Parts: sequence; structure tokens; C-alpha cells
Amino acid sequence: MENSTEVTEFVLAGLTDDPKLQIPLFTVFLLIYLSTVLGNLGMIGLILLDTRLHTPMYLFLSHLSLVDFGYSSAVTPKVMAGLLSTDKLISHNACGTQFFFFVGFITTESFLLAAMAYDRYAAVCKPLHYTTTMTTNTCACLTISSYVCGFLNSSIHTGNIFRLSFCKSNVIDHFFCDAPPLLALSCSDTSVSEMVIFFVVGFNDLSSIVVILISYLFIFITILRMHSSEGRQKAFSTCASHLTAVSIFYGSGIFMYLQPSSSHTMSTDKVASVFYTMVIPMLNPLVYSLRNKEVKSALQKAVEKAKFSLALTF
Repeated sequence: MENSTEVTEFVLAGLTDDPKLQIPLFTVFLLIYLSTVLGNLGMIGLILLDTRLHTPMYLFLSHLSLVDFGYSSAVTPKVMAGLLSTDKLISHNACGTQFFFFVGFITTESFLLAAMAYDRYAAVCKPLHYTTTMTTNTCACLTISSYVCGFLNSSIHTGNIFRLSFCKSNVIDHFFCDAPPLLALSCSDTSVSEMVIFFVVGFNDLSSIVVILISYLFIFITILRMHSSEGRQKAFSTCASHLTAVSIFYGSGIFMYLQPSSSHTMSTDKVASVFYTMVIPMLNPLVYSLRNKEVKSALQKAVEKAKFSLALTF
């Protein structure tokens, strides 16, 4: 008879078993994670401290930074610990918790990017009505809805996957708890679970992408109708950072999930997942700080204040 012992803990296969690569990879991931923490928490602090950044766009950006910090922290520390230790065990509950927060934060980011696209639409297409359109209540509703939808989606997926029985191998062929390798380990019928994932992910992604595409369609039409080249440049510059962030986020997702199954290998999926889970959260603060004059100005002001405080201290 088939062994039906229920799995209570999993083993994360990780990125590599080569001991020569583990320390270099740990160093790289440590630098990436430190950059992510400093960049995102620094962006949040900058927005909170500088009153010039107390606008709807920067409110959304502060939450985007919080979400980037959240889903990177759900994955990266465990990956780094696995590179330094031979013990790559993760309990059933810890695996479920990691999966819940990763999915929750990354889904929230997709909705926040859609809310930011609507904000850019209001700023470019209806500038005279911007203050009455993007009120404090509207921004709060859009932000709260993003978190509610994100973690409701996460609750559905976590319950959907972790209700299954795991009585085969307990080795997850990945460096974190993700849906595809977990489904591969289940000894239950996964057809319903896969269908739920397909429809829920499809609805969430489609709704956020449609909002972004429609917003930018109206933005580009408005920019093309402008007679002044200076006006076009100013309008485009207000959207450039957000458009870059959207391109990186959805571009990496499309690369990872919309390839033909014949071209999928676990090694390429792991490399794509590293970019998706660790590199993107590090890049977003850089995109907004390097391409945004107001953020640069606020950062320069904060550095000058810090220098002045240090000079007074010493």
C-alpha cells in the first residue's frame, strides 16, 4: 500500500548544492536585501518627513515601498539562512505563513500599481479637477482596497493549497514556498486547486492590467493632443517612473508565467524567481529616486539636514 504519512515539514531544495557558490550567493543576496531595506524604508521616511511629498502620488509610492519591503522580507532572509546552513527544513505552518505573506504583498502591489495609474490619468487628463478627484478619502479607499484585495486573494490561495494532503516527497524543488512546486508534491487531486488559482489570478491580474492600460491609453491620447512640446515632456515625465515600474513588474511576470511549458526548466524558473522576489523590490526605489526631481530634491534636503545635525553634534 502507498505510504500515506502526512508531511509535517518540508525541505527547500534551494538555488544550488555547490558549496563553492553558497557564500558568494549569500553575499550577493545580503547586499540586495540591505539595498531593498534601506531603499524602501528610506523612501517611506523621506515621504513622511517632507511635506512637499504629501500628495496622492507619493502616498501610493510609500505604500508601494512598504509592500516591496514586505514580500522581499517574506522570502530573502530564509533563502540566505539556507545558504549558510545544511538544515533547509521549513515547517508546514511556516511554509504556509511565508506563502500567505508573499502572495498577499505581491498581489497588493499589482492593485497599487493600478491605483497609481488612475492617479496619473487624473493628473494628466483632468488636471483642473485633480484635487477634487484624488481627495484624501479617495486615496485612502484605493489604498485600503488594494490591501484587502491582496490579502483576500492570499487567503483564498493559502487555504486552497494547504488544505491538500502532502504525503509524497517533502522536498520542495525551489528556494521558497510557491504554488507550482507545492502542488507537485500533493497526493490529493489538484485539478480544483489549479482551476481556482487560474481563475483568481486571472481575474486579479486582468482587472489591474485593464485599469493600467485604459489609464495610459487616455494619457497618451491627451499627450498627443497637446500643442506644446514642453507640455508633452512635462506630462510624460510625471508618468515615466510609474511606467518603468509597471514594465519591470509585469514584464518579469509575463516572462516567468507565460512561456510555453516546453521551454520551462526549474533552473530558469529559479533565476526568474530571484529577479521577481528580490531584485524588483530593490529596483523600485531606485527608479523613483533617479527619475523624479521632487524625490531627488527631498533626498538632498534630508542629507543636508543630516550633515548639519552631525556638524552641531561634533
